[in-house]
Amino acid sequence: MLPQIPTVPLNNGVQMPVLGFGVFQVPAAETERAVSDALAAGYRHIDTAAAYQNEEAVGRAIASSGIPRDELFITTKLWVADAGEENAKRAFETSLRKLGLDVLDLYLIHQPFGDYYGSWRAMQDLHRQGLIRAIGVSNFYPDRLVDLIDHNDVVPAVNQIETHPFFQRTADQTLMTELGVQIESWGPLGQGRDDLFTNPVLTAIAEAHGKTVAQVVLRWLIQRGVVVIPKSVRPERMAENLDVFDVQLSDDEMARIATLDTGASTAFDHHDPASVHWLGTARFD
Repeated sequence: MLPQIPTVPLNNGVQMPVLGFGVFQVPAAETERAVSDALAAGYRHIDTAAAYQNEEAVGRAIASSGIPRDELFITTKLWVADAGEENAKRAFETSLRKLGLDVLDLYLIHQPFGDYYGSWRAMQDLHRQGLIRAIGVSNFYPDRLVDLIDHNDVVPAVNQIETHPFFQRTADQTLMTELGVQIESWGPLGQGRDDLFTNPVLTAIAEAHGKTVAQVVLRWLIQRGVVVIPKSVRPERMAENLDVFDVQLSDDEMARIATLDTGASTAFDHHDPASVHWLGTARFD
């Protein structure tokens, strides 16, 4: 029996599964099998991006799954090099073709750089045409998120950001909640850095519940109201990551995990000029 994954309503009423499957850094040659395994395990929310260079493989897995389209929630993202009103429309058409879809569930601006205002105008238009069910952003810090909202018609439905026990983003989440933007975590397991899987606080809580550290972290995020998209290429890990809906962390356990916050990214500094330059000039054609 496949797990029943709860959904959360976005600000336009679209229902988004609270747990999905991410394919960041999954090589294109492995992606079709990985996504097929994930769908077989019960995942119905798949997250990819043009920059991951594996949209076609995701599309093949979707097509061969036999799962009705209305049971799936598919996300992809617009890269910086394709920013701007006309560029974004062309990039969207390319992504849709690679995925083999007629309608996309969620389209995100991948990074807050380049002409993302032009991109947002294009995405608003595509949304009005019914080609995208919901539009959002990724990696937007509060100042850029507020600025985008203040000067456009559609409030982003989602902001996908780095969120995990060592970088918890609680103030950012509070603001997003006030604005009606759903927080979604990329790298929910901190990409395994800083000895997350052997952290004594997390391991003690995991042992108390008969769960793994990964399951505790995913459950902690979901209880905070954060949508999660863990990645794995191993079927047993995929199944493990789905098995988080039969446990409830106590207020004390949630508070203990809260003490692990360092307030700093473990992956990428979006305020570092050299990093911003790299993101703004990188191409993934």
